[in-house]
Amino acid sequence: MADDSERAASTDPGGGSDAGHAGHAGHGTGNDAGNGKREFRTAELAELAGITTRTLRFYRERKLLPPPRRDGRIAWYDEHHLARLRTISGLLARGHTLGGIADLLGAFESGRDSHGTAELLGLESSMITLFAEETPIRLTPEELADYYQGEVTVENLAASLDIGYIAVDGDEFIHISRRLLDASSALVKKGIPLAAVLAAGRGLRTQTEAIAEVFADLFRTHLLPAEAAAATADGGLDADCLNDLLTQLRPLAKQVVEAELGLALDRRVRAEVEQWIGQTGHPTPEPDAPANRPGPGPG
Repeated sequence: MADDSERAASTDPGGGSDAGHAGHAGHGTGNDAGNGKREFRTAELAELAGITTRTLRFYRERKLLPPPRRDGRIAWYDEHHLARLRTISGLLARGHTLGGIADLLGAFESGRDSHGTAELLGLESSMITLFAEETPIRLTPEELADYYQGEVTVENLAASLDIGYIAVDGDEFIHISRRLLDASSALVKKGIPLAAVLAAGRGLRTQTEAIAEVFADLFRTHLLPAEAAAATADGGLDADCLNDLLTQLRPLAKQVVEAELGLALDRRVRAEVEQWIGQTGHPTPEPDAPANRPGPGPG
């Protein structure tokens, strides 16, 4: 239930509302909390968010909005509250229910509390040379929903957080890879459910971890000892030596993986097409026939 100060502020006909006091006591259009953060009273926040004070209090009662800072009987809201209200309005405009938004924001907060953005993005790593050449992209919840045509459910969001595709930073998401974002979005637009795309991504993560272990074993068994032996004579293996070695290995590893993946996809797609042709009664092409193989001779 709304507190007495908020109820009085929203019903005072004599200009006693929060918005009426916004210009008093040196606050201007809001209050400076002393740390560079803007703060707003209830009516002013509602006006900036384009909603009524009654709606704002309703959101608070539904736990869609974090509690305000209290200064005696006065409730002060900050820019985080304003961004949250705009997010709620945007999600409502896209057809989400308040219950769904509450679940979505709950998963959002859970993701923020359980993982730091830097940890999820791997930015805490001390590795000098990074094999991944991905560009993270920052998205509002509305932008993320648009990418996936409304399929950003609580379950899909939780799966994305768990896999590490997205991290939470304030009132925004950070996707670890623009290429993965664009590719997964395109798959969803082709008709593949986002849940299936994420499940495939989880499966691929297992496979690519195994591939990475193959190259790590080659590096550990054959390259690092030789590099360490050479470095010992020069006074020890340092970060620059490791960086040079990894820089040389990176394109070779990617080249091998890309070639093997392409060949594997060719084999799999050919097998799937042949099976489909067999089921539909069409003639099955001779497998692995060379493209330049001559046809039968005359007679």
